[in-house]
Order: sequence, then C-alpha cells, then structure tokens
Amino acid sequence: MDDGSEAGHAEMPAEYHHGQAVDKAQNDLSFHAVQAVDVQVRNLSVDINVSGGSFANLSALFKRKRNAPTETHKTILHDVNAYMPSGSLTAILGGSGSGKTTMLHALSHRIGGSRLRIEGSIVYNGSERISTVRNAYVMQHDVLIPTLTVRESLLYAAELRLPPPASPDERRQMVEDVILELGLKECANTRIGDNVHKGCSGGEKRRTSLGVQMLANPSVLFLDEVTTGLDAASAFQLVSTLKLLASKGRTIIITIHQPRSEIWALFDRLVSLSGGASVYSGPAKDCIPYFENLGFALPAFVNPAEFFIDLAAVDIRSPDLEEASSTRVDMLKQAWRISSENGSWTSEQKIDAELPPGKISKLGRKHASLGRQIRVLTARTFKTTYRDPMGMAGSLIEACSMAIITGWIFLNLDGSLAGIRSRQGALYTAGALQGYLILLFETYRLTIDIELFDREYAEKVTSVPAFLISRRLARLFVEDLPVPLIYSVIFYFMVGFDARANQFLVFFAVNLLLHYIAVTLATLCVSVTRNFAGASFIANMAFTLQSLGCGYFVQSNQIPVWMRWLKWTAYVFYGFGALAANEFVGHTSNSVGRVYDCPAPEGISDAACEEYTGAYVMRSLGFPPDWIVRPILVLLAFTVAFYLGAAVALKYKKVGLGISRARRAELDTSLGREDLAAHSLDGRRSVRVNLQNYSLDIQKRTWSLRKSEKKSILKSVNTTFEPGILNVIMGPSGSGKTSLLNLMADRLRDSLSTIYQTKGALKFNDAIPSAEVIRSVCSYVCQDDDALFPCLTVRENLRFAAALRLPTHFSKLQKRQRADSILMKMGLRDCADNLVGDELVKGISGGEKRRVTIAIQILTDPQILLLDEPTSGLDAFTASSIMTVLRGLAEEGRTLILTIHQARSDLYSHFGSILLLARGGSPVFAGKASDMLPHLAALGFRCPTTTNPADFALDLVTVNLQHADKENATREKVHSLIADWNTSQPPIVPTTSQISVPAELGSLARSSTSFTIAFPILIQRSFLNFRRSPTALIARTTQVLGFAVILTLFFAPLQSNTYSIQSRLGFIQEIAALYFVGMLQNVAIYPTEKAVFYREHDDNAYSVASFFLTYTVLEIPFEIFTSLIFALLIVIAAGLPRTLALFFIVAFNCFAIVSCGESVGIMFNTFFEHTGFAVNVTSVILSLATIMGGVMSLHIPAFLQAWNHLSPIKWSLGNLAPYTLRGLYFTCPEAGSGCGGPRTGEEVLSLYNLDTNPGVNLAALGVCVIIYRTVAWGILEVKRKRWGWKADLGMRKEK
Repeated sequence: MDDGSEAGHAEMPAEYHHGQAVDKAQNDLSFHAVQAVDVQVRNLSVDINVSGGSFANLSALFKRKRNAPTETHKTILHDVNAYMPSGSLTAILGGSGSGKTTMLHALSHRIGGSRLRIEGSIVYNGSERISTVRNAYVMQHDVLIPTLTVRESLLYAAELRLPPPASPDERRQMVEDVILELGLKECANTRIGDNVHKGCSGGEKRRTSLGVQMLANPSVLFLDEVTTGLDAASAFQLVSTLKLLASKGRTIIITIHQPRSEIWALFDRLVSLSGGASVYSGPAKDCIPYFENLGFALPAFVNPAEFFIDLAAVDIRSPDLEEASSTRVDMLKQAWRISSENGSWTSEQKIDAELPPGKISKLGRKHASLGRQIRVLTARTFKTTYRDPMGMAGSLIEACSMAIITGWIFLNLDGSLAGIRSRQGALYTAGALQGYLILLFETYRLTIDIELFDREYAEKVTSVPAFLISRRLARLFVEDLPVPLIYSVIFYFMVGFDARANQFLVFFAVNLLLHYIAVTLATLCVSVTRNFAGASFIANMAFTLQSLGCGYFVQSNQIPVWMRWLKWTAYVFYGFGALAANEFVGHTSNSVGRVYDCPAPEGISDAACEEYTGAYVMRSLGFPPDWIVRPILVLLAFTVAFYLGAAVALKYKKVGLGISRARRAELDTSLGREDLAAHSLDGRRSVRVNLQNYSLDIQKRTWSLRKSEKKSILKSVNTTFEPGILNVIMGPSGSGKTSLLNLMADRLRDSLSTIYQTKGALKFNDAIPSAEVIRSVCSYVCQDDDALFPCLTVRENLRFAAALRLPTHFSKLQKRQRADSILMKMGLRDCADNLVGDELVKGISGGEKRRVTIAIQILTDPQILLLDEPTSGLDAFTASSIMTVLRGLAEEGRTLILTIHQARSDLYSHFGSILLLARGGSPVFAGKASDMLPHLAALGFRCPTTTNPADFALDLVTVNLQHADKENATREKVHSLIADWNTSQPPIVPTTSQISVPAELGSLARSSTSFTIAFPILIQRSFLNFRRSPTALIARTTQVLGFAVILTLFFAPLQSNTYSIQSRLGFIQEIAALYFVGMLQNVAIYPTEKAVFYREHDDNAYSVASFFLTYTVLEIPFEIFTSLIFALLIVIAAGLPRTLALFFIVAFNCFAIVSCGESVGIMFNTFFEHTGFAVNVTSVILSLATIMGGVMSLHIPAFLQAWNHLSPIKWSLGNLAPYTLRGLYFTCPEAGSGCGGPRTGEEVLSLYNLDTNPGVNLAALGVCVIIYRTVAWGILEVKRKRWGWKADLGMRKEK
C-alpha cells in the first residue's frame, strides 16, 4: 500500500494540491451556530431474540424438552463505550456485520422492538432523551421524490427544516451553499429519477440525501455509510464538508467502509468494532500508538483505515485463516477491555470548536408552523402530481372512459320496467363503483408516497395534519374536483337523467363527497398497514361491506337482522340512497314520486302501475322517501371521520423495521477447503472486447412524443479489454461508467420517452456479436441487489441460482458444492443462514447483499464478467477479499470489466488496464494501468509517491464545483486532458461489416436452462420464498375468504318473496367482484416477481415459459383452496340449493373469475411499467365487465354486447343465474300488498335476458380462463422480445 504517510495522518504533500486536497478555504456555510452537544456511551449492549418463533417454542413444549431453552439470543453489540464531544468528527469502523449500523441506530434512538434488548446508557449533554437536542440522520437508503430536481428537493427541505426567523434569502443561500459544498452544481437541475425514469446517479442521490439533512442544521448529525456509491474525490469532498461542520461546534458521527488516507486524517475520534465489541474507542491520534504497543505497527505508506479494518476482521475464507484471525481479534478485544478498565488510552478531553459569530439556533422551535408546513407540502405535492403525467392522466382518463362507456351502456334509458331497473344500476355505478376505482388507485399510490412522510414525520419535520391537508389541497384542482365533475357531466346526460340544474347539482355533490370518502378511506387503510397487499385487503373488505349495505344488491329490509344495523355505517348506503331519492322522488310534488311509463291504460290509478312509481322503487330499495339532505350531511361526516381516523393511526401507530430470524441449514465440514478453480468449466475460451469510436446519445421525448434536445453520455471511446487481467473503468459521477456497462451488456431498452443512439462498434474477438452471444458470454453485476429473494437465506439464494445457471453436466451435488464454495470465497459464511430481507424485514447488511449478488453472477464462470461498483457498500477488508476473488477469475482466462469508485491503495498494482472517463463520457486515458501515470506525468501531472494512484487520477479528472475560481481552473485542466488524449490517439476507421454469429463466437453461445430443468427448481424456490412471506400469504388467501364471509353474513339466509328477487340477483352479481380480487392479488405479488424475472432473464438463466408457468402453478392451488371454501360458505350457509353439483359449479365460477382477474393484472402490469397507471386501466376494464354482466344493465348497445362476449362475468352470471333461480316461486312479502312483477325464477331470467343454456356458459367460462392466461403469456413473451429484431441486426445505430 502506498497511500498516506508513515504516521498515517500527516498533511498532504505540497505537490498534491493541484487535485482535491484538503481545502483550507472552503465555503463558509451560512448556517446559524448550534448548541454544543456531547454524546457519551456507556456499556452499550444490544442483543436480539433469534428463536424460531412461537411455533418452535410450542413444539419444544410438546416434546417436553426440559433443558432446551425456549429463546435464543444473538449479541449484536457488547459492552461498547464511546465519547463523542461537540466539535468532533467520529468514525465508526468495522467489517460487515460488526455492528456499525446497529450502534448508529442505537445512538440515534432509531432501534427498538419486542425482540431487541438494549442495555447501557447513551446521554446527550447529561440527558438520555435525544429529543432534547436537534439531530438528523442520513440513512443508507435514499428517500427522495424522483420527479423533483436536486435543487427543488433541497429548497423544499430548507422550507421545512429552516422556518423563520430564517429569511427566504437565507434559505436560498444555504441551499446554494450546500449544492456547491457537496459538488451538486452540475446536476442541480436534474431530476432525482427512479428505476423507470433515469435521473441522477447513485452518488448524486447520496449527496442530495446528505444535503437534505444538513439543512436541518442539527447539533448532532448521524450518517450511515454516507460515502457509499461515491467516487474517491467526491467522498473526500463530502467528508471534508463534514469536518468543516464539526469544526463549527457540531457532533458528527459516521459509519464508513473504505476511507482513503486523506479522509482518515480528518477524523477526530474512532470507534473500531469487530463482532459487536470494541477493539478501540478514543481519539484518532492515539489509535496508531495504541496498536503499536500491542505489536501491530502500521507499515510505511499504508492507509491506516485499511490496516485497522483488516486487523479487526475475521477471515473465514479458509479454516486456517479463520483460526489465526479469530485468535488475533479475540486478543484485540481483550486488550481493549483491559485498557478501558485501567483508564489508559481513553482520553476524553473536549475538542475546542470554533463557534462562528451569530445567533445560536433555538432549541424550542424544531419545525415549521402548521400553516407553513401545509403551504410547503401543498406546493411540493402539486409539483410532483403534475410531473407524474401517467399518474394524473390515469385518474382523468379513468373518469372520462368510465363515464363514456358506462354512459353508453346506460344510454338514454326509457321508463319501462327494465329501464327503471337499469336506472338503479346506473345510480349504483355512479355512487359506488366509480368511488371504488378511486379507492384502489389512491391506496396503491399512497403505499409509495407514505415512505417520505414516515421519514419526515420521524424527523419531526412535518406533522400529520399538514400531510393530510396538503395532500388534498394540492390535488384539489387537478384531481379532486375535475375527476367527479368530468364523470358527472358525461355520465349524467348520456344516461338521460332529468336535465334540471338542481337535480344535476345534487348528483355532482354526492359524487364529489363519495370521491373524497374514497381517498380518505384509502388513507386510513394505508395508515393501518403500509404494504399494498394488506392495505388493499382492508380497502376491498371495507368496500364490500359498503356495497352490500347500500340496498342495491340486497334489499335493505332483506339483510339479516344481526347485520342490518351495518347499513347505517355504510357510506354507499347514504350515497346510493341520496342519488336514488334525487332521481325517483326528488324535485317533484307528486306524492308517489316520479311516474315512469306504465303500459296500463288507466295509468297511475291502476294497481299494476305501482312498481312504475318512484315511491315504490324507494320502498323496494329500503330507503325512506325524504332521503337527500340527511345522507349528504352524513357523507360529509364520513369524509371527516375517515381522515380523523387516518390522522390518529398515522400519529400513534409506530412504523418500524422487522428483523428476520436465521434459518437452520445443514452444515458442510468441507466448506472453505475448495479451490475456486476446482469447478471451473472446461474448454474456456478467452474473449477480447474491443470498443471502436463507441459513443452513446440519449434522445428524450416529451409527453406529446416530440423529441427534446439530445444528450451525449459517452463520446468516442476506443479501448480494448483483455482477458486474464482486471480491466477497470474509473471516473467521477456522471462520467458514463454505468451506461457503458449497460450498453456493452445489451441492457439498454428504448421506450416511448427515451431512445438510445449508439455509434461505433463493440467487438468480441474482432467480430460483432449478436444479442444471443452477448447474453451467453456476459454476466452482469448491477449496482442494485433487487434480484435476490428476500425470504430466502443467503445459502438458498446461491444454491437455487447454481441449480438454474450451471450446465446440465453438473450433478446436483456438484452444483451445491459450487454454491457453497463461492459462499465461502465471498466471505458469506457467517450470514449464510440469514434471510436476505427487504424494506419491511431487516435481513443481511447492504454489503452482504452486494456480495451475494456478485456470488450469483460468478457461479457460472462467465467468459466476460461486467461488474458495476462491486466494492460499493463493502468495508475495506471485504472489498479486498472480493477483488482477490475477481483477480483469480481473471487469471483463469476470463475478461473482467468493472467500474470502481474507491479503490484500496494496494489494489492499484493489480489493475491490468484502465479506462479513465471525465464527466460527460469523454475518455482521458485508455490503456495499460502501468502506462497511465507516465502519460499523466508527461502532461505535467506527476503522482506523489505517497498518494494512491487511483485517487490521484480521479481527483485529476474531477471538476471542483465548490468554488467559482477553482471550478474554472479544474474545468480547463480536464478539458486539456481530454484534448491531449484525443490528439494522441491515431484515427480508427469504423468497421461497416456486421457478423451476426461468426463461427468462433457462435461456439460460445450458451442456451438458457431448459424448461424441464428450470421449472421444478423455480417451483421449489418460489414456494419456499412464498411460504415465508406473510405479505404474499395475505394477498393470496385473505381476499377471497374475507369476501365469502361478508357475502354470507349479508345474504344468509336467502328468502323467497318478491323483494328477495333483487337480493338473489344482487347475490349473483356480487360474485363478479371476485374479478377485482384476482387483480388485487396480482398487483400485490406480480410486479415484484416480474422484476426478479426480468433480471434473471437478462442473464439468460431461463425462459419466459418457465417463469410464467411457475407463477401460474403456484397461484392455482391457493385459488382452488379459497374457491372451495368460498363455495362451502355460499352454498351451505347462504341458502342456495344444497347440491353437490351446485357446490362445484360455484367453486369453479370463483376459481375462473379470480384467475381471469389475475390474467388481466398480468397483461397490464406487463404492458405498463407504471403500476399505478396499470391499476387504473385494469380497474376500468374490470368495472365495465361487471356492469355489462347482465344484472346491472338490461339493454346494452349491440357493439358493447359483442365485446361482452370476451368477458368472463357474462358467462359466469349466465350459468349461475339459471342454476340458482330455475324452479323457484316467489311469494308476496305481505298479505294484501301489491305483488307485481315476476313471480317465478323463469320469469326473472326472462326479464334479465339470462334464460340461456347454463352448461354452454359454464364451458365458455372455462375457455375464457385458458384464453386470458394464454394472452397474458403472449404479452410477456412479446415484451421480453420487443427489441430482439434490432439486437439481431447488431448494435442499434444512428444513421
């Protein structure tokens, strides 16, 4: 190692000041001075209950294991002591799993739970309450709004975190200072972006998150792995900024993985952890002498941070290394324990901090006033709403399409008996179904938006009332008013309701209130549970209660006595009742209400005309005659009540992170003894990768599909990546490193909004490869780790990946041994049996996930291995271990191409070739690593002998954006470096030949795992992951079962009088709601599984058919089980004819409708990347199918009737109605009362045009199931092959 000074913390040499050395004249950040806070930690211990849970404990009791403990605890932190005075920058160092993040969580009081036990004390200026000091926390996970720019994100953060007395000018100045200080100037006006719409790089997002927290101007600032994802120059600039903040009296506490030596020199205090225990805790200046006294002297020109992290790490790559390193670490722990008890090496003198003149921030005012919060949040939400055109368009398109198509279904209804019944269906559609679609969409959208609120609420930046009020104010004129108004205007007049203004205004007012009830109910559902599966279950069950209690599907007086009271708690009862009264008895002086077209010659005086009067309709629905004003007032009360309920839940229901339990697995005593090359594939052929004038431009399209300005990402790159060496791509954030890897791996896909245009050539062994060859010979390790199964252990993820990816000539035992060997080599043994975890369940650390992702990709020994930041998020020791593994892979003849941000000083000597890029994608150097420093020296930039060459090169090509004068100087320097390199390279004539699959490359092509092998493996993997996922189990089982219970409670027992005709038809119609259940199940599960499949399919692991049939096969058993339970409740309890045939008919109908709903969900969630938009479109289609089923509308236009033949609802109602109504006779409800209308089941079927062949309809329903699923399969196949025809022509080029 050749970086740093012999002491490890000496000042930088003078000749290095041309780069990004410590700047003594940094920006004077315009923050107010803060209260000085000292943090003291005494005997901090944290352990967690890792027992198998209640089932395991019950099993132990049943087996009478007297001596077996019922609980097992794992120690995360043990007896840690630390002192962090004000004015200090404290670094917590240690390898992955050492307890760094847990300690930071404990210090910031962000850890808790029934399974955790925390002992010891943490005091802040003598108080154990962290709420007494202003503090902020920068998490590893960036929580930012993707549609805002960097500057906008910081401005809104300043508005919330810096309330008056800070003036608007002061806030703007602070934001600009932070942008300059964090090097965000060039991306200040770039949107944050997400996985679908690319924006800022990962490093820029990281710095923006830090900037948000800096604007809170805290006394204590906690930062978890804040330099992860940053290049070495940016990381140094960032930590220098933290040092500046600390020097002004703040207490800065950070965890950090790979600090360069210049960063080490900035630390005031250190806490070094190993296995949860301290090996050192004290001043940074005393660390080196302390370890020297123990016999561990720091070698000359070695980075102290890397040396001490290596020293405290247990090397588990082999038993011998593990034994030696464990002995050393145990000795270090014991030595520090003795030193602490003796009081040596624990100097705790206070660091003198320079407190700038000015007013000290007042502690009492921690956040903005309610009015200010509402104003800022409203402006922010409004901006994010109109910048999400798919989301906003989804709501407006849904309103227009639903109004037009349902208006067409109920077009110009007449006054006949069928017309009257259709009017009821039209009013129910307006009063209930339209609100249900809004409920589903808002529920999905809130499950995404709520994450930012949870973060800001935990930081006391926003309040619950501000969040709730601002969310509705921001959408008042873009959604809340337009959606119900558009729907009302179109639907009302198409149906042919009375054109009087007062009647229309009542109709609109009711719809407006129902819209607000839907969005407030969605908020209440999400406030109870944050995941979509749980929230949609609550929303769906709540709406089912509402729809059944409203009086349309089941006549109010026909509801069983024990459930009848629920109608008074159903908002749809009041909404549907108000709409019905407005249509049938409102705005008329006639005592019988509105009179429709009775065919009797005597007119209204004829008793047969009673059912043509509005009063009769209201009585048959169970509503009072005067039922407009009171329901409207009740609807307003519902809106307030739901929002108040949501406010209470958001305020008092704690949102925390679950912690996964370890899973038992069989042990293999041979682990660690394998040679990495022992299982390498025979016949490996080396591949040389050559780039000739390789460039990439991005052409964006606006919402109107007009092309915007073209942006250049890579500019004429010429280089060769040789096999057998490490080929490293370096450059600052925004230099195009990741884009280059994505382009080489054929992972860039054009879309409606983005077009990728390339020039030049990519060649493998001097031939242009086809897309098939690229996928066969390349493995690609992306920056994110979203292709891992959260409910599988590390070992299981690897073993399943090995089974899917390794060739067929490997036996099962060899595949398992290969997976276990890679597990050991990647240092994953200690977490091998831990669940990976996700955002809901804490599993392994971020660094461990990174290693698992890399391990999966190197299982197959690919000819070309592309790695995007493989050491990002890893500690220095683990990063070194991984680079050793990668070097071993390269030395076996593979071509390894990797990007790297922060390279250890001892790794540079192992680099074979380097491609150095400047921001904007311009090459500065491309060639042998040994030639880079001489090339730079010839240009006048000589690397000091005490400097890490990788850091030196990155500093050299980084533009200093913190100061205007230095920006100009460094920008000119970078431009001259680019120009010098371009002029020094001979011109390359681009090739014009395109060889799709030459013989040499064709022999390298590897087909994906066959269906017969992949399918059973995928079934086993998915079932195991599914079984351990509570969210998935809830999504698959609770919706249908809950729906069945509610139907039974409302309809049992079905009666046989004329009023029950409506209830029986409503009962059959309600079964159609299972269509929505299938869609909701799909939305809760499919998008996540699709994302994993896309990643593995890009790796050519298995086919679309394997994934699709796995998803289907795992879905079917749950649908069969829930359908049988559904039929049991519906047939036996509700009171349908209790025959075995009808039991299976109902079960099949349930299965078929849910399956078709799943298929429609697959179609639109595959077709649209925006899940919220897909939910809206799908909901509209399902709603139309439900309306056209045959009960709600009796006169459907011919064109729509033709389309209706594609709907499973038509065929379901077409067989259920005859099977359940034929042979029934309906009596009069009361002696002497009018008893007009149909009296037999056959007459009812004739009236509703349902007197058809039920057997044929049942068979047609089965055909629908097959056709729907086949179409969904076809859409997925087409989606994955969308650009295959372009890829087969070679690289996509701009002509």
